[in-house]
Parts: sequence; structure tokens; C-alpha cells
Amino acid sequence: MRAEGPGEPLAGIPDHAGDPVGTSRWATVPNLLTLVRLLLVPVLAVLLLADGGLDPALRWAAMVVFVVAALTDLADGEIARRSGTVTTLGKIADPVADKALTGVALIGLSLLGDLPWWVTIVILAREVAVTVLRFVVIRHGVIPASRGGKAKTVAQVIAIALYLAPLGSWADPLRFITMGIALVLTIVTGIDYAVRAWRLTRAAP
Repeated sequence: MRAEGPGEPLAGIPDHAGDPVGTSRWATVPNLLTLVRLLLVPVLAVLLLADGGLDPALRWAAMVVFVVAALTDLADGEIARRSGTVTTLGKIADPVADKALTGVALIGLSLLGDLPWWVTIVILAREVAVTVLRFVVIRHGVIPASRGGKAKTVAQVIAIALYLAPLGSWADPLRFITMGIALVLTIVTGIDYAVRAWRLTRAAP
């Protein structure tokens, strides 16, 4: 994002105004938000696992860090599309940051015994598979985000946040329901993505 107004670019600063989508520039607002998300991942891990996950203050802090990091994920994609600052680095770093954030939260909760390991494995297996598939089919085209995918992301964020927060046993039914919804959406959208990827490769010349 350039600070100068209309006219000639500032001396010594290259004019990237005409750069195409997918440019190699990295110092964009969406990329910086992705960097912030990556930096928050180890912070989340420390806050969640410190004191065996028993300190309510640390658990609340972990929940806040997770939600803030998740919000940067929602923001960076929207900003990149609206401002035309989708970069090659962003295409690679954004899904990596997303999976790292989700993975650390889920694995941490399972290590503490708060979340069954099979739930963590199912969700992470889907996320990794879709990420790999995205890079495999990218030469044939881009598979646009679906409404189901966005709903899946929101459901995962809400469910994980509820598990991170030290709300007590009264919140267990709410946790089970939201995580169940997130799990179903995770599986369904994963299958949908695989089908769309297959159709894209079949339609490619």
C-alpha cells in the first residue's frame, strides 16, 4: 500500500500500482496480518499448556489470542481481494498460518485431555489434505471458497474458542454441539472440495 498521492512515485520507491494479482511483493497489509497470525501461534501454545491448562486466567488469555488470530484470517483474505493485493507469498503463507493456528489449538486441547484425539485427527487430516490438494490443482485453476467452507471456518472458531475458555462443565453440551457441527461441516466440505478439484482437473485441457 503506497502512502503517496496521485502523480509520480516517491524517489527510490518502485511504483507497483500496476502489478497483477499474484505479484511477488510481500509487504502488504494481508501478508502482515498473516505474519501476526503466525507469531501468535507459539503464544497460544504457551498460554494453553502452561500450568497444565488449569489456570483460568491463562485459558482466557489463550482463548482471546486464538479469536484475535482467527479474526486476522477473516480480515486478510477480504482485504487482499478488495485491494487487489493477492500475492504469491500470501497464497502460500495464509493456509499454512491457518492450519498452524487450528492445529496448535486442537493438539493442545487433546494433550490436556479436553478434546478427544480422534476429533483432532479428523479435522487436521481434512485441513492438510485440502491444502495439499489446493497446491496440486492450482495449475489448472483456483477453486473458489464456498459458503460451506466459510461456515466450517466459523463453526471451528466458535467450537475451539468454547473449548479453550474455562467455562466449567455447564458449557459441555454447548461445546459438544458446536464441535459436532464443526466436525460435520469439516467432513462435508472436504468431500465437496475433493469433488470440485476432480472436476477441475477433468475439465482442464
